[in-house]
Amino acid sequence: MLKDRRDAAIKIAESLFAAEKAIDNALARAAELNGNMVTARSEAKLSAVVGHDAFEVSASAFAALARARCDIVETHKRLNEAKIQLGLRTLAIGETKVPPGFEGADGRHLQSVA
Repeated sequence: MLKDRRDAAIKIAESLFAAEKAIDNALARAAELNGNMVTARSEAKLSAVVGHDAFEVSASAFAALARARCDIVETHKRLNEAKIQLGLRTLAIGETKVPPGFEGADGRHLQSVA
């Protein structure tokens, strides 16, 4: 039973990390696009109104990706809580750098379980 829960947690964690990475990559590309649109227009010495509608929509897409990042971070937090509820507090999955609020009860990431 514990092995099944551990295996499920690992499978979910791998999917979560992949989704986080994909959103971060999309955010970076969208930011690059927005920056290039502004720079290219300026370098071409075009009026600010040229391509503004495209920039506005692209900026909206960036905002939606930023919202998606907020949501996936909240998902991460809630899955961490679920992991604890399932008795998997000491199961370390993913990166070794633990963000604030994800430490054990004594402030450390890893705990002695013997």
